[in-house]
Amino acid sequence: MTLYAPDENEWGHEEEWRGPPTVFIIVEVRGAAGARIAEIQRRFDPKLAGRTPPHLTLTGSSGVGPIPGSVSGDEIRAALGAVAASVRPFEVKFERPERFMQTNIVVLPIDPHGAIRELHDRVARSGLPFQPAKFTFTPHVTLNYFATLTSDRINSLLRERVDEPMIVDHLMMSLARDPDRPVVIGEVPLLSA
Repeated sequence: MTLYAPDENEWGHEEEWRGPPTVFIIVEVRGAAGARIAEIQRRFDPKLAGRTPPHLTLTGSSGVGPIPGSVSGDEIRAALGAVAASVRPFEVKFERPERFMQTNIVVLPIDPHGAIRELHDRVARSGLPFQPAKFTFTPHVTLNYFATLTSDRINSLLRERVDEPMIVDHLMMSLARDPDRPVVIGEVPLLSA
Protein backbone atom coordinates (compact mmCIF):
# COMPACT_ATOMS: atom_id res chain seq x y z
CA MET A 1 0.00 0.00 0.00
CA THR A 2 1.34 3.44 -0.91
CA LEU A 3 0.68 6.33 1.45
CA TYR A 4 -0.28 9.61 -0.14
CA ALA A 5 2.52 12.15 0.18
CA PRO A 6 1.81 15.64 -1.16
CA ASP A 7 4.57 17.10 -3.25
CA GLU A 8 6.25 20.45 -2.79
CA ASN A 9 3.96 22.16 -5.32
CA GLU A 10 0.85 21.18 -3.37
CA TRP A 11 1.97 22.00 0.16
CA GLY A 12 4.91 24.34 -0.40
CA HIS A 13 8.24 24.16 1.31
CA GLU A 14 8.43 23.06 4.94
CA GLU A 15 9.31 26.62 5.93
CA GLU A 16 5.97 27.84 4.55
CA TRP A 17 3.78 25.70 6.82
CA ARG A 18 5.85 25.73 9.99
CA GLY A 19 5.34 28.70 12.24
CA PRO A 20 8.18 31.23 12.41
CA PRO A 21 10.50 30.84 15.39
CA THR A 22 9.62 33.04 18.36
CA VAL A 23 10.86 33.33 21.94
CA PHE A 24 8.61 33.37 24.99
CA ILE A 25 9.81 34.38 28.45
CA ILE A 26 8.57 31.84 30.99
CA VAL A 27 8.99 30.94 34.65
CA GLU A 28 9.01 27.22 35.40
CA VAL A 29 6.88 26.16 38.37
CA ARG A 30 9.26 24.20 40.57
CA GLY A 31 9.13 22.58 43.99
CA ALA A 32 5.92 21.33 45.58
CA ALA A 33 3.68 23.52 43.39
CA GLY A 34 5.38 22.26 40.23
CA ALA A 35 5.02 18.62 41.30
CA ARG A 36 1.33 19.12 42.12
CA ILE A 37 0.58 20.85 38.80
CA ALA A 38 2.52 18.23 36.83
CA GLU A 39 0.43 15.51 38.49
CA ILE A 40 -2.80 17.32 37.54
CA GLN A 41 -1.58 17.77 33.96
CA ARG A 42 -0.67 14.06 33.69
CA ARG A 43 -4.21 13.08 34.74
CA PHE A 44 -6.07 15.55 32.55
CA ASP A 45 -3.72 16.21 29.60
CA PRO A 46 -0.81 13.76 29.27
CA LYS A 47 0.34 15.38 26.02
CA LEU A 48 0.73 18.76 27.70
CA ALA A 49 2.47 17.13 30.67
CA GLY A 50 4.92 15.40 28.33
CA ARG A 51 5.59 18.49 26.22
CA THR A 52 6.79 21.05 28.79
CA PRO A 53 7.13 21.32 32.56
CA PRO A 54 4.47 23.44 34.29
CA HIS A 55 5.22 27.10 33.67
CA LEU A 56 3.92 30.64 33.71
CA THR A 57 4.27 32.45 30.38
CA LEU A 58 5.44 35.89 31.44
CA THR A 59 5.66 37.32 27.92
CA GLY A 60 4.65 35.89 24.57
CA SER A 61 0.89 35.55 24.62
CA SER A 62 -0.50 38.15 26.99
CA GLY A 63 0.55 41.71 27.72
CA VAL A 64 3.17 41.59 24.98
CA GLY A 65 3.63 39.04 22.23
CA PRO A 66 6.64 36.81 21.58
CA ILE A 67 10.12 38.02 20.69
CA PRO A 68 10.93 37.39 17.00
CA GLY A 69 13.28 34.46 16.47
CA SER A 70 15.65 36.77 14.60
CA VAL A 71 16.75 38.31 17.93
CA SER A 72 19.85 36.49 19.18
CA GLY A 73 19.91 34.54 22.40
CA ASP A 74 22.79 36.74 23.59
CA GLU A 75 20.69 39.90 23.07
CA ILE A 76 17.76 38.40 24.96
CA ARG A 77 19.99 37.08 27.75
CA ALA A 78 21.64 40.52 28.17
CA ALA A 79 18.28 42.32 28.37
CA LEU A 80 16.84 39.77 30.81
CA GLY A 81 20.03 39.86 32.87
CA ALA A 82 19.64 43.60 33.35
CA VAL A 83 16.03 43.12 34.47
CA ALA A 84 16.83 40.14 36.72
CA ALA A 85 19.68 41.99 38.45
CA SER A 86 17.16 44.43 39.95
CA VAL A 87 14.35 42.06 40.98
CA ARG A 88 14.32 39.93 44.13
CA PRO A 89 12.65 36.50 44.06
CA PHE A 90 9.04 36.48 45.22
CA GLU A 91 6.04 34.18 45.70
CA VAL A 92 2.71 34.17 43.92
CA LYS A 93 -0.39 32.26 44.90
CA PHE A 94 -2.65 30.40 42.53
CA GLU A 95 -6.33 31.26 42.39
CA ARG A 96 -9.06 28.71 41.71
CA PRO A 97 -8.92 27.06 38.28
CA GLU A 98 -11.04 28.66 35.58
CA ARG A 99 -11.73 28.38 31.87
CA PHE A 100 -9.51 30.63 29.81
CA MET A 101 -11.32 33.22 27.68
CA GLN A 102 -14.46 31.22 26.82
CA THR A 103 -12.51 28.09 25.83
CA ASN A 104 -12.30 24.57 27.27
CA ILE A 105 -8.72 25.28 28.33
CA VAL A 106 -8.48 25.32 32.12
CA VAL A 107 -5.83 27.45 33.82
CA LEU A 108 -4.63 28.36 37.29
CA PRO A 109 -4.86 32.17 37.30
CA ILE A 110 -2.45 34.40 39.20
CA ASP A 111 -3.41 37.88 40.38
CA PRO A 112 -2.10 40.15 37.58
CA HIS A 113 -1.13 42.92 40.02
CA GLY A 114 1.84 43.39 42.34
CA ALA A 115 5.27 41.83 41.86
CA ILE A 116 4.30 39.65 38.87
CA ARG A 117 2.98 42.68 36.99
CA GLU A 118 6.08 44.70 37.85
CA LEU A 119 8.32 41.90 36.53
CA HIS A 120 6.25 41.59 33.35
CA ASP A 121 6.39 45.34 32.78
CA ARG A 122 10.17 45.48 33.34
CA VAL A 123 10.68 42.74 30.75
CA ALA A 124 8.28 44.52 28.36
CA ARG A 125 10.32 47.75 28.75
CA SER A 126 13.70 45.98 28.48
CA GLY A 127 14.32 47.20 24.93
CA LEU A 128 13.58 43.81 23.37
CA PRO A 129 11.23 43.81 20.37
CA PHE A 130 7.89 42.10 20.97
CA GLN A 131 5.21 41.12 18.51
CA PRO A 132 1.57 42.07 19.23
CA ALA A 133 -0.11 40.22 22.10
CA LYS A 134 -3.25 38.14 21.73
CA PHE A 135 -4.59 39.04 25.18
CA THR A 136 -4.20 41.60 27.95
CA PHE A 137 -1.78 40.49 30.70
CA THR A 138 -3.39 37.38 32.20
CA PRO A 139 -0.73 35.43 34.14
CA HIS A 140 -1.64 31.77 34.58
CA VAL A 141 -0.40 28.20 34.43
CA THR A 142 -2.21 26.00 31.92
CA LEU A 143 -3.67 22.73 33.24
CA ASN A 144 -5.05 21.35 29.96
CA TYR A 145 -4.54 22.39 26.37
CA PHE A 146 -4.40 19.46 23.95
CA ALA A 147 -6.94 17.10 25.53
CA THR A 148 -10.61 17.47 24.64
CA LEU A 149 -12.37 17.01 27.95
CA THR A 150 -15.97 16.04 28.60
CA SER A 151 -18.09 18.37 30.72
CA ASP A 152 -17.63 16.04 33.69
CA ARG A 153 -13.83 16.05 33.28
CA ILE A 154 -13.77 19.85 32.95
CA ASN A 155 -15.86 20.18 36.11
CA SER A 156 -13.52 17.78 37.89
CA LEU A 157 -10.50 19.80 36.75
CA LEU A 158 -12.16 23.02 37.92
CA ARG A 159 -12.42 21.50 41.43
CA GLU A 160 -8.64 20.92 41.68
CA ARG A 161 -6.67 23.20 44.01
CA VAL A 162 -2.99 24.10 44.21
CA ASP A 163 -2.35 25.59 47.64
CA GLU A 164 1.43 25.64 47.39
CA PRO A 165 2.85 29.00 46.24
CA MET A 166 4.98 29.44 43.14
CA ILE A 167 8.46 30.85 43.69
CA VAL A 168 9.44 33.30 40.94
CA ASP A 169 13.24 33.27 41.07
CA HIS A 170 14.31 32.99 37.41
CA LEU A 171 13.44 33.86 33.82
CA MET A 172 13.71 31.30 31.03
CA MET A 173 13.88 31.83 27.27
CA SER A 174 11.71 29.31 25.45
CA LEU A 175 12.15 29.00 21.68
CA ALA A 176 8.88 28.00 20.03
CA ARG A 177 8.22 26.95 16.46
CA ASP A 178 4.91 25.25 15.77
CA PRO A 179 4.39 22.35 15.54
CA ASP A 180 7.68 21.49 17.28
CA ARG A 181 8.08 21.16 21.03
CA PRO A 182 9.36 24.39 22.68
CA VAL A 183 13.03 24.33 23.69
CA VAL A 184 14.52 26.24 26.63
CA ILE A 185 17.54 28.15 25.29
CA GLY A 186 18.62 29.92 28.47
CA GLU A 187 17.84 30.86 32.05
CA VAL A 188 18.65 33.95 34.10
CA PRO A 189 18.30 33.92 37.92
CA LEU A 190 16.65 36.84 39.67
CA LEU A 191 18.74 38.89 42.12
CA SER A 192 20.10 36.75 44.98
CA ALA A 193 18.38 33.63 43.61
